[in-house]
Amino acid sequence: MKRTILLATAATVVAGAVAAQENVVNVYNWSDYIAEDTIEKFEAATGIKVVYDVFDSNEVLEAKMLTGSSGYDVVVPTSDFLQRQIAAGAYQPLDKSKLPNLANMDTDLMAGAAIYDPDNEYATIYMWGTTGIGYNVQAIADRLGEDYEVNSWDLVFNPEIVAKLADCGVTMLDAPTEIIPAAMNYLGLDPRSTDKADFEAGAALLETIRPSIRYFHSSQYINDLANGDICVAVGWSGDVFQALYRAEEAENGVEVGYVIPDEGALQWFDMMAIPVDAPHVDNAHTFINFIMDAQITADITNYVWYANGNAASIPMVDPDITGDPGIFPTEAASAKLWSSKVYDARTDRVVTRLWTKVKTGQ
Repeated sequence: MKRTILLATAATVVAGAVAAQENVVNVYNWSDYIAEDTIEKFEAATGIKVVYDVFDSNEVLEAKMLTGSSGYDVVVPTSDFLQRQIAAGAYQPLDKSKLPNLANMDTDLMAGAAIYDPDNEYATIYMWGTTGIGYNVQAIADRLGEDYEVNSWDLVFNPEIVAKLADCGVTMLDAPTEIIPAAMNYLGLDPRSTDKADFEAGAALLETIRPSIRYFHSSQYINDLANGDICVAVGWSGDVFQALYRAEEAENGVEVGYVIPDEGALQWFDMMAIPVDAPHVDNAHTFINFIMDAQITADITNYVWYANGNAASIPMVDPDITGDPGIFPTEAASAKLWSSKVYDARTDRVVTRLWTKVKTGQ
């Protein structure tokens, strides 16, 4: 028995030594969410190899974080999921002495993120944005009239209006914690409510428009919107702007628009964090600090068209991006944004059950 313990201890020490010698950082980020040359620049600057994997839903990331032993060094959860995962012990505190580029971050935005992570102890902002409506300008005009102004959730939550768009393709994120609250808000309910009756009301509204929804997916809509294969997508701001950019590059005649509806929308933060069992903690800090370099952050925003929380980067961001109210909202729009509410396990089960019913139509 004692020999077994000694062998196990020795094996652990050897494994730890091997991990320490590996000049690598394992990163798990959202799909289509980094500049083309960011990793290449990091590897050239540090000599650290990046193993880069992607996901397209918070639920997928959460399953890995709560199971443990993911093998990742840096992950990018959205703020409300981050809060829940911190409570579950999934992350380790940042060593801020190794993150001098924290000085570049916007203090107001970091204070907003601190609602989910007090004192920004466990994470820092990667990018942030809103969940609104992406649309094909001409397809909407063809079906609703040249004078129809896309400025309201009516476009997707009014059964009579969305039915007129079903033929050209209407899609929604596969994100129950975002879509159901948006429906609640449209009904005049508090989108941060955790009242079961409010969730049921939001889900009931979604069921009335379900026949007009082509699919629920959190990444497919980018190319489909860019190619003209769909005409409306409830999606993340930066993804819709990526679709716009791809359509312009392809010169395919598709004009993509994005709007934060007048009734308001969800504001979220995607956060860089280090799992509690990350195998390469020093390299993780090096990677996060590199991303917070003003020029690197600007390069990412210029490529993915998402707003960032890096104040020092703003002068280097394309003025067409900083001046677009769909990316950097106006004061009036900002006043109507809401933040996510973190659900307990019981509430989660209610939302998941209702979402399954909405998606399957049963």
